[in-house]
Parts: sequence; structure tokens; C-alpha cells
Amino acid sequence: MSGASSLSSVASSSRQKLDDPPAGGTTEAHTPSTLGSAVSGRSRSSSSGSRKGKERDMGEDESDDGHQLSDEPREAGDEAQPAANQAAHHQSGNAVADGDSEEDEGDEDGGDEGSEEDSEGEEEEPSLKYSRLKGRIPEILAKDSASAIDVSPRVLAVGTHNGMVHVLSYEGAKVNSYRPHAASVTCLKMDEENDFVATASVEGRVVIHSLTSTESYAFDYKRPMRAIALEPGFAKKTTRAFVCGGMAGNLILQEKGWLGYKEQILHSGEGPIWAIEWRGNLIAWANDAGVKIYDTSSGTRIGYIDRGANAPRAELYQCTLLWKDDQTLLIAWADYIKIVRVRPRQRAAANSPPLVIEMTAIYQVDCMISGIASYGSSYVILAYVPPDAYVNEATDNPAEQRRKAANRPELRIINKGEEVSADALSLANFHMYGCNDYGLIKSRRTGEEVFFVVSPADVIVVRPRDEADHIEWLVERERYEEALDAAEKLQSAHGNALDAKAIGVRYMQHLVDQGDFERAAGLGPKVLKGDKDGWETWIHSFAQHQQLPAIIPHVPTRDPRLSRPVYEMILGHLLINDKDALLRTITSWPSDIYDMNAIMGAVQGELDATKDDPVLLECMGELHLIHRQPAKALPYFLRLRKPHVFDLIREHNLFTAVRDQALLLVDFDQQRAPPPAPGTSTALPGKQDGQNEKGKHGAAIQLLVDHTHSIPIDRVVSQLDAKPKYLYMYLDALFDKDPQFSLQFSDRMVELYAEYDVSRLMPFLRASNFYDLERAYTITKERDYVPEMVFLLGRMGNNKQALMLIIERLGDVQRAIDFAKEQADEDLWEDLLQYSETRPDFIRALLEHVGAEINPIRLIRRIRDGLEIPGLKPALVKILQASNLQVSLLEGCQAILNGDCALLAAVLQAAQTGGAKASPTTTCMVCRLPLTSPPPNYDHPTLSLLYLCKHPLHATCALPDPDIELPPKPEGAGLSHLLVSGEKGRGGTRERERELGGRLSYAAAVRVRVGRCPVCERGKGVGVKAE
Repeated sequence: MSGASSLSSVASSSRQKLDDPPAGGTTEAHTPSTLGSAVSGRSRSSSSGSRKGKERDMGEDESDDGHQLSDEPREAGDEAQPAANQAAHHQSGNAVADGDSEEDEGDEDGGDEGSEEDSEGEEEEPSLKYSRLKGRIPEILAKDSASAIDVSPRVLAVGTHNGMVHVLSYEGAKVNSYRPHAASVTCLKMDEENDFVATASVEGRVVIHSLTSTESYAFDYKRPMRAIALEPGFAKKTTRAFVCGGMAGNLILQEKGWLGYKEQILHSGEGPIWAIEWRGNLIAWANDAGVKIYDTSSGTRIGYIDRGANAPRAELYQCTLLWKDDQTLLIAWADYIKIVRVRPRQRAAANSPPLVIEMTAIYQVDCMISGIASYGSSYVILAYVPPDAYVNEATDNPAEQRRKAANRPELRIINKGEEVSADALSLANFHMYGCNDYGLIKSRRTGEEVFFVVSPADVIVVRPRDEADHIEWLVERERYEEALDAAEKLQSAHGNALDAKAIGVRYMQHLVDQGDFERAAGLGPKVLKGDKDGWETWIHSFAQHQQLPAIIPHVPTRDPRLSRPVYEMILGHLLINDKDALLRTITSWPSDIYDMNAIMGAVQGELDATKDDPVLLECMGELHLIHRQPAKALPYFLRLRKPHVFDLIREHNLFTAVRDQALLLVDFDQQRAPPPAPGTSTALPGKQDGQNEKGKHGAAIQLLVDHTHSIPIDRVVSQLDAKPKYLYMYLDALFDKDPQFSLQFSDRMVELYAEYDVSRLMPFLRASNFYDLERAYTITKERDYVPEMVFLLGRMGNNKQALMLIIERLGDVQRAIDFAKEQADEDLWEDLLQYSETRPDFIRALLEHVGAEINPIRLIRRIRDGLEIPGLKPALVKILQASNLQVSLLEGCQAILNGDCALLAAVLQAAQTGGAKASPTTTCMVCRLPLTSPPPNYDHPTLSLLYLCKHPLHATCALPDPDIELPPKPEGAGLSHLLVSGEKGRGGTRERERELGGRLSYAAAVRVRVGRCPVCERGKGVGVKAE
């Protein structure tokens, strides 16, 4: 300490130079600036409201508070230049209780007011969570009281009023303890390397102690010290510099040199030093006048920020300085938060500091600030709301003179001037402490947003609330649905980090307690999942509440599979109380989870008691199907007339079971869905009528027609004979499938077609030859079906009567002409012409439809003289035009024919009269062998051919099929020619004629077998016959 005292004269002269800078440099303004814009005035609420951290109204009744904010930043380096001013608004907060009876003291005050405020709006979720630091802290603070705290990246240090320093881990485990002072530790700072702990005490001593070595420094300034700050990178630098200050009012910089520490007084004369913060090259400190900033690189003060004209006494409410970054300083003092920005000077002047400061924001709050820390883009402040003072300060009443109990401190989050949350902290003995008894420090661990709140009797760890805390908060407020959704998202992202099932079970129980059984049951698959025991427990619980139907739709049948009695209990309940639900359950549940025989017996017993209940009948049918007994199920579905009965018959091949129930099937099908109108088809695209399962006349008819081998036709006809319409439908479908099936019922079909589908009668009469013509004619005559009568008369050979029907009943000339053409009977034409002689209209119609069968001249000659025929002239003109056209066509065709004949005759003559060169080496155009050599597969030469197209071939190569053989060649033709060549007379001539005839016959036989030239055929040319 003697070394420190010996440097006082040097420090004094240095201080003088700093206080009186040269002209044009930084000048210290002792007159506080005033704030021109309106700021929110402080509003004091009741102590109970403060403890609860509730919303407070902000006023504007203290505008003249001694601060001034210029419109634009000024260049003066020593005056703060604020850029923005925002008033803080109190929103809402939550009391943080620890459950101790001692710490809950004072909670009853204002309880009614708090409940009324909570009822006005929905409670907001807090942003932070709180817990007491465990480990050795409770033991330490039970014997001593904390006075200061600081943290490094690995440990935290707590200073006490007994002068002790306790170094602890973040979890509260003791690392080291020592006693550097005999009185209260007023300030404690740690370096970034977790090595040195610097402390200041009211006894006037400053101690820097190493945790990892024996290095230690102690300084005695004889006056109480209030603040200390270590040089950044203290443990790595040999200067071991630090700044301290206290009640003496001197800001002292200590740097270690060759001869020990060198003391330099940076500033003095403005009252005690209350706080110091050092970051980079900038040192900020607070005294009674305000906050000043010193630049160690240039050795100059660059400006100060005054406290304000109406600021409370500096020693009553401590100042907190915090460097947010290398250029931004946060000042929290009394009820103001000021944000100061350090920036380079834009226009450097002679002897001016290179840096200037500007105030970017000022926030006023309705409390005193015990500490501040950054929280992302927001700020966290430790708020102290002073207790209300009595109006009569000069009272003699001891009760009024007694000190008022302090309010709970509050931790508030402020973002851009707006308070977003406020939590009242339940600290031990909080009613006994003031603003300066609390402290707030932020963890220095990278990426960790953890804060420590210290009071004389507590150390509170503050952390941001995570998803698990959010879920717990929702559960506490019975907002289970939101909690369950959040828990499932958290579980999917982080595995089994949280028991979502427990939350879901509590939610289900909550819904059951409220009587909302439907929603509770709906949560079952989501919450219980594969928990077999859980499912059975809840099913029994719903059964006890008489609410079993609510959970039945959600009961699992696979993964997990419950015990059989549970499923049988459910089915038994449905059998008695809800038969429709029983049917749905039977069809949806697998059959191996319950005793099939027992359930069928129970349903059958109930069916017997209820006398053919439709739902139970269907249940029995479905149970038989599930039990693979479709034959037993069919009677139930037939009685119920279920639409899928036809699919059931087809699927399980039950045709023999319904061979005697054809009428029942058809009648049921027709009542279920009437068939389409006659003549229409219901066949699906790409299918014929016989392939369509429903068919033209319905599914029942189609089923009977498609399976005639199992359901005999005679048996079906005998059953449907009672319903002629159904019989018509069956026989019609049968005829469409195969006319041979309905031959024996042709007469019956004529009658049925005439009755139910006359449009199908004529096609049937034309297609079938197995009906009785006389009977068919009688049927059509009874119903006066003239076209059908005409057709039948024509078939019976009574053409004249048929023609008379056409002429007299139908009056259709074209039909009469067509009928005459069809019969090809000259007498019919004569009858037709005779009938038209006395009927002008008929003559004109015949003229208009005249054709090759009627000679127009023959018809015109029959026209009587003087007979007036309307439209005769146009008809004759048409006949003449047609005749001229016909003559022209004939002449044109004749000319073309003559030309083609002449051309082809010339080509033939040229081919026949022309010669072709050949030699022994001439090759076949097919096998490419010489004509004199045997062709393939032959051992001797064969006949050679020369086509008119000049292609030489072996005759065997020209055969279109290898199986065709050439005709045998006449033997001895050449020899007989030689024998008879010298003979004279008539006998020799006959022999030559006979020989020539044999040659021509042989050539014709060969020509028939070989056909056209194969070479030309392959070349897609026109082949020419061989010569």
C-alpha cells in the first residue's frame, strides 16, 4: 500500500490536466440538459398492486424534470445527444412464490384486488421462470447476507456483508471461499478467464485475488470504496490494470509496471463514485453529477450524461451501468433508463476527442431500478417500487413513524419502450430491504440467457421459459387441449423429453369430470395409443358412468388387442341398448377378438324374443357371413331383401340354394330398382349385355340367365309363368344370350313380345323359325300389328294379301315396293300396277320410286287417257333425267372398257410375239441355279418356264406350295413327231393334231398349278402367266 500512496502527487497533477482540457477540446457541462418532449410521469400504486406486478396507468404530469433532447445530434463531445425518447408502459406481471410460509408474508394484502384484475382479462403466461440457487447458498446465507455478485463463464462469486467471498458453480456447488475484507463487500467483479476476483469494501480496501494461483493484490484507500472494474483481458495482460472509486470521489486507475502498481486519478471532485464499467477502451463511471465516459486510447473524457434536475439522491438508489456492446452503454439509475451510443466524430477538430456520444433513447419507468441486463433485443430490469410514505411526516404517532414494509421486487422485460411482462419475486425478507440491497447479473456463458437476482437472503436463478414450462403452465390452468398439442410437438421433436400421455390422461379425466364424455373418448386413441391396461381401465370407467356408447367407436381392435371379456361386454351392452350400433360394430370388428358362438347365441335369443327384428336379422346374417356360413346367411338377407344378395349368391356360388326362389328374387329385384325402359341398355362401356352383372332386366334376371347350368330353364319358366312380365324379361335375356336356349318357348315369346315389348317382336319374328306362323298371325291380328301381319303373311306365302295390307292399311308405296322386291314375284308387281291404275296419287308415288324392278314405260303405258295425276310432270322429268344419266354412264363405261381391252391386247400381243434370249448358263430367278441343272430337292432336271415378263424359272420353283406336284409330261412326243413327220396324207395330219392337243393340255395343266410369276409377286408387280 505504500507504493499506492507514493503515487498520489502524480495522480493529482494528472487529474488537474483532465479537469481543464485545452481550448477546443472536451468541456464538461455542469448544467443538466432538459427533456423537451412529454414523458410519462411516475405513478405510485398501492403496495399490494406492486407486489402482484399488475398494470399501472401512466401519466404526463412531470414534463419539466430537467432533461432536454435536441432535434438533431450536436457535435459537442461532452454533451449527451439523445435521438429518441420513449415512455415505458406497464402491462402485466405474475407473482413468483416459493411456497415458504415466511416468504408468503404480505400476499394477503390486495388479494381481492388482484383477483378482480385477473377476472377482467385472461391471465398472460410469464416469459421467465425462477428458482432458488441450490447447493451451498442456503447454508451460506443462513449465517451471512449477500451484498454483491458477479459471474464468469464458469463460476459465480458472491460477496457478503461479513467481507467473505464465496466462489460457486452455476449449480451452487462450492468452489472456493476466502475473506478479503473485514466489512461489507460493496462491489465484486470477475475477469473473463475465471481466474481473478476483484472486490471493494466499505473499509476502504480493494483486493484482487487469483483463484488458480497465489497472486493477490490489496490496496487501502482509507475511505469506503463503492465500485471497481477490471481491465478487459485482465488475466492475460501484464499491466493488471483496474479502475476503482468510492466515497472519496476519486476515479483511480491502477496499472502494474516494473516497479509495481502506478496510480492515476482520472477524475475527482464531483462526489462519490457509485458505479464503474470498463469495456474495450471505454470506461464509464457514475458520480453525483451523472455518468461520464473515458477513452483510454486517447486519454480523454468524451462526454457525460447528467442525472437530471429532479433526480433523487444518488446514494438512495444505486446506478447500474452496462455495456451492451463496444459502442452502446445502458444507464439505469433511479426511474430512468438511458441508452447512449459512442461513435466516431464526423468532423475532427483540433484537440477534440476522436469519439462523441449521443443518447438514442430515454425510458422512464414507474419504479426504481436495482439492476439491468440485456435479453436478446429487449432489456430485463430488476424493479423496486418504494413503499407509500405517510402524508403527515411530522406526526408523533409511533405507528405512523414506523418504517413501512417494502414491496416485492419485480423483474420486468422492456422491449422498445414497452413493458411486455412483469413478475413480482417472493424473496425472503423482502419487506426489510431497499433498492440498493438487490442486484441483477447475467450469465456469461455463450448462448445462455440466464440471470441471477441477489438479495441479502436469496440468490434467484432466472431462465427463459421453454416449451416444457409452457406446457406445465397450461396444465396448471386446465388448458389441457393446448398443453397436449404442445407436448406432442415437443415429443416429436425431442423424443420422450416430456410425458405427453400423462397430460392427455389428466385432460380426459378433466373432461369426464365436466361430463363431456364424447370429447374424452375421442382423445383415447391419441393419448392411450397402445396401452392395453389403460384402455380397459377407461372402458370400465365409461361403463360405470353409463357412457359406454361414447367410447365404443374408439375402442382399438388391433395394437393393442384387449381381452375378450371387454369386447363381449361392449357387444352385450349394444345388443340390449343400441341394435344399430351393434350391427355397425359387428361389421367393423374382426371376428377373432370375441367368442363368435356366444355372440350368435345371444343375438338369436334376442331375435326370438323380438319376433324378427330387422336389425337383428341383419346381425345374424352378418355373423353367419363372418363365420363363413354364407348359405345360412342367405335366408336372412332374402327376408330382408338386401340389395347385395345377388353379389352374395355369385361370390359364394349359392345358385343351387335359390333355384326354387326365382320368382322371389325377380320380384325383390324389380321392387328394389325398376328396370329401364324397353329397348334401352344398361351395359357398361366395353361390356356386352350378357357381361353386365345387372343386365337389361335387372340383377335377378341376369343371375338366372348367367347360371342356367345350376338353375334349370324349365324350372325358372315354371316359376315365372305366374308373372308373365317377369317371364318375358327372363326369356328375352335368354334369347339375347343364346337363341338356342329359348327355342322351345318361341310361341310363348311371340305372345310375350306382343304384350310387353312390341319393338322386339319384329326382330324376333325375323330371327326365329321355330314359332307357329298361324298362331303368331292370330296374335298380331288381335293386336292389329300391321307390319308384323305383313311379314307373317309373306312367310306363309299369302303375298297378295300382305301387299293389300301395305297398300290399304299403311298406304306406304315404298314399303309396297320393298315388299315386292323382297318377294321377287312378278304377279305382285302386276297387282301393284293394277291397283295404281285408278289412283293418281299412287301412280305419282310409283313414278317417284321407280327403279330397276319397274320399267317406267310399263308404268306410263298403264296411265289412262284423261286421268289427271298431280305432280306428273316433275315425276316424268325426274325419270327422263335419270334415264339420260344412266345412258351417259353406260356409254362412258363402254368407252373405258374398250380402251382397257385394246391396251391389254397390245401388251399381250407384244409379250407373245417377242423373243427371249437363253443359254445353258441362264439361271433360275428364284433358286439362282442354271435352268439345265436340277432345282433344289431334285436329282434330275425338270421343266423350265419362261413368263411373258421374261423371267426364266424352274417349274418347281414357281409352285406356290411345295405340296403341289407338276402334271406328268407326255412321253414320246418328240419321237412320235419324228415317226410321223415323213408320212404323207391324212393320217399324219391327225397325228400332229393329236400331238399338239396334248401339248396344249399339258401347258394348261402346268399354268393352273404354277400361277403368276413369283418374282413379280415378290416385287409387288403384276405377274404374268407363263408362256
